[in-house]
Amino acid sequence: MDKISFWCFFTAGILPIICAGISKSKKNYDNENPRKWLAIQTGFRERANSAQQNSWESFIWFSASLTLALIFSLDNIDFVNLMSVLYIFLRVLYVLFYIFGFANLRTISWLCAHGCVFGILFCVLK
Repeated sequence: MDKISFWCFFTAGILPIICAGISKSKKNYDNENPRKWLAIQTGFRERANSAQQNSWESFIWFSASLTLALIFSLDNIDFVNLMSVLYIFLRVLYVLFYIFGFANLRTISWLCAHGCVFGILFCVLK
């Protein structure tokens, strides 16, 4: 696996865990009933939890496309690396926009990040 792609894969897998940490970063966090506790949160903690859930969903698409590209498109590795780095950048923006409540920018970053995923998939079809 290419090092750039590996680090992007690793970062995409860590991003939801970071979101989970942000959503649970309160002194009175209930570790015995975490889902019940999260269900009553509001504001940035609620949004961080939603960003976590979406990050896991997005990670599935990204990891599948990256795996296919690394198996079948090694001649296009520079393009795959570019799309991977751009995907990570856009997903970090997505999380920040989500946590701070910028819904329109969040949607744009989500669309662009998924455009990167589909770019990687189309690279496999070439």
